Amino acid sequence: MIEAGLRRYEEVNDEIKTALKKSNKCTVKDVNGQRYIGCALDTGKTIELYGTPGNDMACYLNGGRVVVYGNCQDAVGNTMNGGEIVVHGHSGDAMGYGMRDGQIYIKDNVACRGGIHMKEFREMRPVLVIGQNAGSFLGEYMAGGTIVLLGLNMKRGEKLFGSHCASGMHGGKIFVRGAFPKENLSDNIKVEKLNEEDERELKAYVKRYCKHFDVSYDEIMSKPFKKLVPATSRPYANLYTPN
Repeated sequence: MIEAGLRRYEEVNDEIKTALKKSNKCTVKDVNGQRYIGCALDTGKTIELYGTPGNDMACYLNGGRVVVYGNCQDAVGNTMNGGEIVVHGHSGDAMGYGMRDGQIYIKDNVACRGGIHMKEFREMRPVLVIGQNAGSFLGEYMAGGTIVLLGLNMKRGEKLFGSHCASGMHGGKIFVRGAFPKENLSDNIKVEKLNEEDERELKAYVKRYCKHFDVSYDEIMSKPFKKLVPATSRPYANLYTPN
């Protein structure tokens, strides 16, 4: 057991690395904004955090697993290559920035620019599942992967996502549950029904979300989902080339 408290992040991270050389699992309590926890964590290693980790938690995650019992700050899962992040709370801006593989599950909401620059290549397909709602620029410049937005426990008047959703999106897909503000969608986005493959994929992610956070699968699936996809793979083509 490691006590983070008010110690500097370098000291805490060094202690975590030392602990993981002796065991595949490490628990850190009283986390208070320490940065870079779980950076490049390898497959087979798990870090459990109690408190609020700072920016770039689990950046470059390389197959490991990080579980947070609390909220997170910005850039969680930055450019992660694989593994799993589970957050029992909220997350700040740029969640999953540039993530290339692996899965992130957020119990509650994500602030602005969640899933920006997500991408995929062959079998590498990143997934971001958000239990509540998201801020502006969700999926901005998204090139691949999947975002799932569940809209659970929203207050009256709250919107499922903020302005400029999927701005510049040219790959991947976003599954959204229930009603959503179409006026906040970028012009290059199409709204479609889910096909059979989409349904199978979605159910697998929802089941895992429910397992992590003890939520009713039937309740989530009682509302219909729509799929947001880019209308073109070159949304800004006319800005740089003649018509």
